[in-house]
Amino acid sequence: MSAMILDGKAVAARIKREIRTEVERLKERGISPGLAVILVGEDPASLIYVRNKERNCQELGISSYLYRLAATINRKELLELIKQLNNDPKINGLLVQLPLPGHLQEEEVISVLAPEKDVDGFHPVNLGRLFRGEEGMVPCTPAGIMELIRESGVKIEGKECVVVGRSNIVGKPQLHLLLQEHGTVTICHSRTRNLAEICRRADLLVVAVGQAGLINGQMVKPGAVVIDVGMNRLESGKLVGDVDYASVLNIAGAITPVPGGVGPMTIAMLMKNTVKAAKLQNR
Repeated sequence: MSAMILDGKAVAARIKREIRTEVERLKERGISPGLAVILVGEDPASLIYVRNKERNCQELGISSYLYRLAATINRKELLELIKQLNNDPKINGLLVQLPLPGHLQEEEVISVLAPEKDVDGFHPVNLGRLFRGEEGMVPCTPAGIMELIRESGVKIEGKECVVVGRSNIVGKPQLHLLLQEHGTVTICHSRTRNLAEICRRADLLVVAVGQAGLINGQMVKPGAVVIDVGMNRLESGKLVGDVDYASVLNIAGAITPVPGGVGPMTIAMLMKNTVKAAKLQNR
């Protein structure tokens, strides 16, 4: 029997309908949520992501502000712009599109963001709040994954959960979100031994490595929920995930497609964080 397909597009559309209603209610109270994006350079993938964010803001009634900067901008100018936007009351959400040119330090740039406006959830204060299980801005991709897991109907409590990938953007935050739901979590990475054996134990498997087809059907427990975060473009131009979809489809209980799984959820949760930030900043 084929796995249930966890349609991120459909779930994201439902979440965005709820956001649009919330934005309309806020505007009735004189609050107009605003998201500012700083784009440094002309990275093609970043340009696509930023246009997608602008389009979603327009659809949901969120004010969008784009600051396009030359790749040669110096550190001082960028940090000054961030500080200026931190203090701008019409800006509720603020993010710097990654990656940055090599002469700029991502850690330093992120740390200058006001934590209450950090809608990507990457600021050390927000990551610390996540670690402690406190209220804060949660990174968008892990937050979206949690919504997809809920959509699958699977209760995380007591389940064996495996996260493949330990990035600060997905893997590590995902670990803490699953722990908060009382999952028993193992995190794997490039130096993990017996990866296949560990993955086969998982009732819930989240894969976020950036390596096409890393996980195949022989590495998946029958009936497991498989969340594929990978987005890899083959030489043919085809987009594929970190999971070999064809070999896992008839083994897993539920699986996300690529594209159309986790990706749409990430942008939906960014919009949700922006509205959350507007509400918190306006009490």
